[in-house]
Amino acid sequence: MSIRFAAVGFEHGHIYGQVAVMLGAGADLVAYHDVDEARVTRFRERFPMGRRAENIRQILEDESIDLVVSAAVPKERAELGIAVMRHGKDYMSDKPAFTDFKQLERARQVQAETGRIFSVNFSEHLTQKATVKAGKLVAAGAIGQVVQTSGFGPHRLFGHVQRPAWAFDRQYFGGIINDLASHQIEQFLFFTGSDQAEVVAATVGNFRFRHYPRMHDFGDLTLRSAHAVGHIRVDWLTPAGLPVWGDVRLFIVGTEGMIELRKNIDIAGRAGESHLFLVDQRGARYIDCSDTEITYGRDLIADIRERGESAIPQARCFLASELALQAEAMAVDLTRL
Repeated sequence: MSIRFAAVGFEHGHIYGQVAVMLGAGADLVAYHDVDEARVTRFRERFPMGRRAENIRQILEDESIDLVVSAAVPKERAELGIAVMRHGKDYMSDKPAFTDFKQLERARQVQAETGRIFSVNFSEHLTQKATVKAGKLVAAGAIGQVVQTSGFGPHRLFGHVQRPAWAFDRQYFGGIINDLASHQIEQFLFFTGSDQAEVVAATVGNFRFRHYPRMHDFGDLTLRSAHAVGHIRVDWLTPAGLPVWGDVRLFIVGTEGMIELRKNIDIAGRAGESHLFLVDQRGARYIDCSDTEITYGRDLIADIRERGESAIPQARCFLASELALQAEAMAVDLTRL
């Protein structure tokens, strides 16, 4: 039996990737809803299948729908997910799924009560070929025990997409660390095999875009688990001269080697994206990730059918989100000192 899903909330362009990954895995898009006519038109041009629901309740009360995916305004994602779970459906949220601790606490409670899936699509890991390939290499012992990760998530604020007003007010997305660095936090937990961690220190600042006082354009934090350390830097400072929106990188240090990922671009190097470099006791080499299979959608379908956790463990979704909120809450603002 095919999995039937609906899309609700198109405020962020990530909705297109969320829908595409489920369609690519064989799921059927049967319904969608958004309040903005222009966004609906664009969505329908990209995905002509399914029907437009007049309101969210029509989707929630449709017992034939198994999964709801959403890239609504981040502040609204948790409550939608809670409603979805209470209506007996599974949920995939764009990141960040939460903008405060109360939302996270309620979602954890309802997820435990209902047994439904609240999946957060950390796309820089789950749908990025080089990251998926690195996960396979680490699992196979290619670099020994991972003891440290350094993740960098630079972004360009203008020039490649039209950003809505809420993107400049952190009350709607929880701050730059909560928004952007949640990717790198999840990857630290995954690659180090950590089921607990603490935020050692965090900083934020608004260095370039001070005419937007409700946002920060720089964030930095350090994580520590029982056996590993992680450093993360995110920003909105990508210069116009870079041909992609950000030079996203990840360094993974193990006891027997190291891996570097250049996810979006190899500056002055190879063309394209998903670049992986491996250095071990035998030497240094480049690994082509172009044939790496993205299994997140297929795994999520299996989890919906079998009530498993093969796509991403539920505990890691919540822990990565919690650590992002903690780092944001404790961050020192360097531009206000």
